[in-house]
Amino acid sequence: MFGGGIVGNRASAANQNKTDRKADKVARHLRQRISSGSDDNVNVVVQFNGPTSGQLNALLKRNGVHHKKHFDNFNSSSVELPVSILDELSSLDEVDFVAEDDDVLPLGHVTSTTGTDDIRAQTNANGASYTLDGAGIGIAILDSGIYTTHKSITPRVIYSKDFTGENRVDDPYGHGTHVASAAAGNGNMYTGKYAGMAPNANLINLRVLNSLGRSSMSTVLSALDWVYSNRASYNIRVVNMSLGAPALSSYKNDPLCLAVRKLVNAGVVVVAAAGNDGKDAFGRKQYGAIHSPGNDPSVITVGASNSLGTNARSDDSMASYSSRGPTRSFWTEGNGIRHYDNLIKPDLVAPGNKLIFAESPNNYLVTVNPGLDTGLGPGKNAEKMMYLSGTSVSAPLVSGAAALLLQANPKLTPNMVKMILSYTAQQLPNVNVLEQGAGQLNVEGAIKVAKLVRTDLTNSTPLGTSMLTSSAPTPQSTIDGTTFTWSQGVIANQAYAKGVSLITQYQEVYDLGVLISDGTMVSSGVLIADQTMVSSGVLISDCITTSNGTTLGDGVNLLPAGVLLADGVLLADGVLIADGVLISDGVLIADGVLIADGANDGDSTEFMR
Repeated sequence: MFGGGIVGNRASAANQNKTDRKADKVARHLRQRISSGSDDNVNVVVQFNGPTSGQLNALLKRNGVHHKKHFDNFNSSSVELPVSILDELSSLDEVDFVAEDDDVLPLGHVTSTTGTDDIRAQTNANGASYTLDGAGIGIAILDSGIYTTHKSITPRVIYSKDFTGENRVDDPYGHGTHVASAAAGNGNMYTGKYAGMAPNANLINLRVLNSLGRSSMSTVLSALDWVYSNRASYNIRVVNMSLGAPALSSYKNDPLCLAVRKLVNAGVVVVAAAGNDGKDAFGRKQYGAIHSPGNDPSVITVGASNSLGTNARSDDSMASYSSRGPTRSFWTEGNGIRHYDNLIKPDLVAPGNKLIFAESPNNYLVTVNPGLDTGLGPGKNAEKMMYLSGTSVSAPLVSGAAALLLQANPKLTPNMVKMILSYTAQQLPNVNVLEQGAGQLNVEGAIKVAKLVRTDLTNSTPLGTSMLTSSAPTPQSTIDGTTFTWSQGVIANQAYAKGVSLITQYQEVYDLGVLISDGTMVSSGVLIADQTMVSSGVLISDCITTSNGTTLGDGVNLLPAGVLLADGVLLADGVLIADGVLISDGVLIADGVLIADGANDGDSTEFMR
C-alpha cells in the first residue's frame, strides 16, 4: 500500500495490489518509441521505490537529462531524457515504473433534484440548529483557475496557486470557475437557482490547466503534492479533479493513481470525472473509456446522468456521452502480454447535462462556443452564468456532497464516504453497473446515514462492531415527489457488495490504508468475501447486472464476473466485444458478428485504448 495504518491481515490485502516483478517497467507508449529506434527527448514521470543510489543519481545528471522536479510526498520525479536511455533507467532497482508525462485535459435546479435542499436545516446532538452547507470543509479544485470575484463564489476562495507557469490564478479558459461554483457556489443571485452543493465550503484554487485547457501529468502531480503537504493547514478533506489523462498504465503503476491513493490513505476524499467518451466516432455506445485517475479503485469516479432540466427524478436517465467501465488500464509482462485492471467504474453518477453555474469573463470556452453563455448578467462580469455538460460538472456535485457528509460527521473516512454515497444512490432503470455504478447521487439519504455513524470508530475497531447510533433507516427517499429505494450496495473492483450490514456493522475495509475491494477475493471466477475484513452480513456478487430500478444486484444478469476478468474481453449489454487482442483462434467477436482480425497485435482494431 501507499500509506500507514496497515497491520496484520491488511498487509496481505495490500500486497495483492503489487504488480508482479516480471512486468515491464516502461509504459506501453514509451516502449513503442523505444522499439521504433527514436532518439528524441521525452518527458516522463519516474516512480521510485526507495532512496536513490549513486548509479541512478549519475544517470539523472548526465548531459541531455533534465531532472525537472521531484514530488516529495509521492517519491516520483518529472524527467526529460533521450528515449535511448529509457531501458537503462528502468533496469535500475530503485525505479518502479516509468510513465509518459501525458497530457491532462478537462472533462466537461441541481440542489433540488439531488435532495440537497431537503437536508439544509439540521439539529446536532445537543439539540442546536445549524445549516448543512459545507462550513469549515476545504475543497481543493484542480482545474483552470477560479474567477474569485464572481458573486456566486466570493469570498469562498481562501487560497490560490498557479502550477501552469502562466503566473495567474484567474480562469481564462472558463472551466474551473464553473466547476468551483457547482461544488460550492453560494446561490446569492437569481433567487438561489444556481447554488452549489456546499455553498459555505472553503475553496482552494489550484490552477493546473492553462489558458487553452491543457496540462500534463507532472503539473497535476505538483498540485497533488502541494495538497498532501498543506491539507491540514486548509482542512482539505475533498479534492475535485474534473480532468483526466489517458488511462493506459495500470492503477498499480500510474503516477496519478499512486498520488491520489496516498491522499485517500491520508483521509482526503478524491473525486474524479469518469470522462466523456461514452460514444465512439459513429455515435455508438462504447465501453472501457474511463480516464486516469478515475481508474483508481480508491477514487470516487463520477459519471453523468441527465435530469432533463426537471427537479423530479422519475424521468432521469444516463447521459449518452458519459464514459463507461470497465477500466482498460493494464500492465505488461516483459514478453508483451497485457493484464487489464477491468474494474467496474464509475462508482456513481450525478446530473451533468446543461448545468448552469458561474462564468468567468471573456473565457475561451464561451468565446469559441457563444451558445454556452446563458444571457444572464449582461454587462456584469461578476454575475454572468454559463452552460456546461459532462462528467466535469457531475464530479463537483459529488465533491460538494462529500463536503456535506464530512460536515455532518467529520470522523468519516474516504471509504465510508464512498460507501454511504453508493449505498443511498438511486439506481436508474435499464442501465448496467458499468454505466452508472451504484446509481445516481442522493444527498438526502446519504446525510441520513452519515449522521447515524458513530464517531468513535477507529482502525482498531473490531470487524462487525455496531456502526450506527440507532437502528438503520428505511432504505428509501422521496425527493420532489419521486420515491425510490436505495441501491444498498457499493462497487468493489470487479463486483459489488450489498446488504444492510454495510451500514449496521463496522467493516475493516472502511479503514485508512485499505480499499473497499480489499475484502473481496476471486476464486475460479467467483468473487467471495474475506471475512477478516468484511462481515458475514455483506454479500459479494459474482455477476454483472443490469438494473431494474430497485436495488444493486437485482435485474438481469449479464455475465459472470469471471468473464469480465478475462484480459482480452469487454462486456457490453450481454455481448462480448473484443478490444483488439486475439481471442483463442484469432477471431474477434464484435456485436455478435465474427470478424477476421488479420493483425497479430490488434492495434489496428483496438476497441478502446
